[in-house]
Amino acid sequence: MTTTRSSAQHGFPRGRRIAAALLVSTLAGTALVACGADAKGSQPAKVSGKSVGETADDAKITWGKCPALAEGQTRDPRLACGTLEVPLDYQNPGGMRIDVAVSRLSTAQPGKRHGVLLLNPGGPALGGLDMPEAMASTLPKSVLDRYDLIGFDPRGVEHSTPQSCGLQNPSVSGLFPYPAADGSITKNVALAKADAQQCADTVGENLRYYNTANTARDMDRIRQALGEKKISYWGQSYGTYLGAVYRSLFQDHTDRMILEGNVDPTKVWANQVADTWGKGMADRFPDAARVAVAQASTLKLGTNVAQVTHTYLTLADRLDRTPAAIPGASVSLDGALLRNMTYALLLHNNTLPVLARFWKAADGLTHGSTTAADTAVLKEVLADTPTSPGTPADNQATMFMALTCGDAEWPHDVDGYAARTAVDREKWPLTAGMPANIWACAYWDKPAEAAAKVVKGGPRNTLILQNRRDNATPWESGVGLRKSLGGGSAFVGVDNGGHYVYGEGSTCADKATVGFLTTGHLPDEDVYCTDVTQK
Repeated sequence: MTTTRSSAQHGFPRGRRIAAALLVSTLAGTALVACGADAKGSQPAKVSGKSVGETADDAKITWGKCPALAEGQTRDPRLACGTLEVPLDYQNPGGMRIDVAVSRLSTAQPGKRHGVLLLNPGGPALGGLDMPEAMASTLPKSVLDRYDLIGFDPRGVEHSTPQSCGLQNPSVSGLFPYPAADGSITKNVALAKADAQQCADTVGENLRYYNTANTARDMDRIRQALGEKKISYWGQSYGTYLGAVYRSLFQDHTDRMILEGNVDPTKVWANQVADTWGKGMADRFPDAARVAVAQASTLKLGTNVAQVTHTYLTLADRLDRTPAAIPGASVSLDGALLRNMTYALLLHNNTLPVLARFWKAADGLTHGSTTAADTAVLKEVLADTPTSPGTPADNQATMFMALTCGDAEWPHDVDGYAARTAVDREKWPLTAGMPANIWACAYWDKPAEAAAKVVKGGPRNTLILQNRRDNATPWESGVGLRKSLGGGSAFVGVDNGGHYVYGEGSTCADKATVGFLTTGHLPDEDVYCTDVTQK
């Protein structure tokens, strides 16, 4: 799920690329344990939150030019970048080192500066070097005067010692295990096993150290390199889990924290997927259906939400059984691609009209009756997102698996996956059983360390922002994070759809966010905002 908050090509939010949007914030996680002979018998290692063997001189960044961008992209010339060396394995600080790419947009003003605001866009496995520029375009002067904005590519991602399993299908969406049209998971089992083995054979043992806890430890090395006693932080989607882990491991180094579109840390990761994804889609889908209803005379998808939903489910089933060729494209549109693009376009309110037109175009494909307008919207929605120079094509997919498989162990029972998929398929037809199905994680060995424990309480320094109808990380996930953090946090819920809260039409939510960043004051009580104005 990804592009930023400023407008961009096709009206998609810039910085939160559509391809990356096929993330599953819901799934956010890290680290993979290689399966295969060299990983057998490994046991979780207990690692503290303290950065092992570090001194203030260990962490240094030399600032200079940023890495080249993908073709057609531009960057604020004020953005400076550098590289920080960190241990691959914090249990062995004298061993192998890896690079973490860091960026800085110096916006704070003398006499007003409070510190740095470290940013993470989620993903999982999205690069964040250009996030300072994206956020600077949305934050008021009162915030920018107080913070220098810091971005980074998490370990293993893009310019931070990028990892690659050499996957034949490099897309993240290719990992999502939609069952066959008849509900069978036989092909899913084979693909999950093959992907896991491919990573074990290609990358091997080292990939197990690319996990959320180690990424949080890298963040503390960034803090040291910047010369800051504490860091403030804004994490979106998967970045909310990363932030919660950092806060728990380095509570004394955590200043003000914004967590937006949230992961429940008690469900990492198998339960976060299986327990919430279907409901999140069911909660959010009617918003898009109503947009289609408003154009019923031209789109002909239905005159009420129930009819549009039926049309969509029928279309998905038809494409499951008979994929449709896309004019001018080398791929066909099948049920999985339809659902994945629907998921991505539901993340933002301003892409709902595009989604409705996409459904109409997809329906036309299956009937051999596409118009020029249909072809144009298909080209718009399905356009490839260029990767950064030097980044492997399957980098996000590789790190998506590393993150989701390596923070906590998944069930290994194939029959159990089949049974749960059948139940989920019946209960949540919009997701067709995919969230409960078998993932490559079923064939991973045990993680390198025990799952990071998110600590309740501590300083009251965290603001949780959550939409009521978030298809990626549903309302219940935000409530779960609020419960996990307890009195150390405040909760701002918003009667809105989509994955992002700040700058999405609620003055109430925006005021709470800006007020906290500028003054450090959290709302005295949890807040529910109902003042949303759609853009």
